[in-house]
Amino acid sequence: MTGREVTAATILALGIYVLPAAAGEPEFDDKTALEISRAAIGRQLADYSFIDGDSNSVRLSDFRGRPVLINMIYTSCSHYCPITTQTLADGVKAGLDALGDDSFSVLTIGFDVRNDKPSRMRAYGRAQGINFPNWHFLAANSETILALTEQAGFIFYPSSQGYDHLAQTTLLDEDGRIVRQLYGANLTVPQVVEPLKRLRSGQAASLATMENIVERIRLFCTLYDPDRDAYRFDWSFFIGLGIGMLSIGLMVTFFVNQLLVHIRARP
Repeated sequence: MTGREVTAATILALGIYVLPAAAGEPEFDDKTALEISRAAIGRQLADYSFIDGDSNSVRLSDFRGRPVLINMIYTSCSHYCPITTQTLADGVKAGLDALGDDSFSVLTIGFDVRNDKPSRMRAYGRAQGINFPNWHFLAANSETILALTEQAGFIFYPSSQGYDHLAQTTLLDEDGRIVRQLYGANLTVPQVVEPLKRLRSGQAASLATMENIVERIRLFCTLYDPDRDAYRFDWSFFIGLGIGMLSIGLMVTFFVNQLLVHIRARP
């Protein structure tokens, strides 16, 4: 495999969409884009303001208290952005089923400010068949988009056929801090759900209440089933634990009885 073929394979695997640059256009540097994206991990995003499809003002702080997935798209994209949205939707559905309807939020934000108006974002969401209550399609002004994409490490350049950019989904914790970057248009269900599970488990571990203990046990036993491409609650750990404890109890009972018989048999 040649160096060019290796680069092409890496680009496809990570979801870096590079369209042919016209004369005078900046070239998209995939290595630099990935470095900038990964360097954003650990940053706490500012309290940006957006407009939703119903022309209501929405702030990032409105979603504090639970994890948030941020997905950047442009609505005139005819291929990669819709694929990213669709595969993300599979993970989101599985995550909501496994973790609960109010366990996290999803924000799809249009970065093409000339075209991605609130009505276009709403139409894009409907065209993709997204109807999850905690999934919001948002627009913003150019100042907000430039600041947000810089903080989130999302690089995009205009090209003759649209935009060159990473297929990047950014995961925020309950405080609005970037904890993970998910790459690729074809995200698998575990790629989406496992980081969310870890965040939810960490939240439950922060306070030692009975409710949080039960939540941690539930999350521990919620496992991915590759045959169904979904998560399910698995009791096998507790069944095995119960059988083990029962076996130990029977063994202890047997030895105690034998000891008592031996003591009684003494003259």
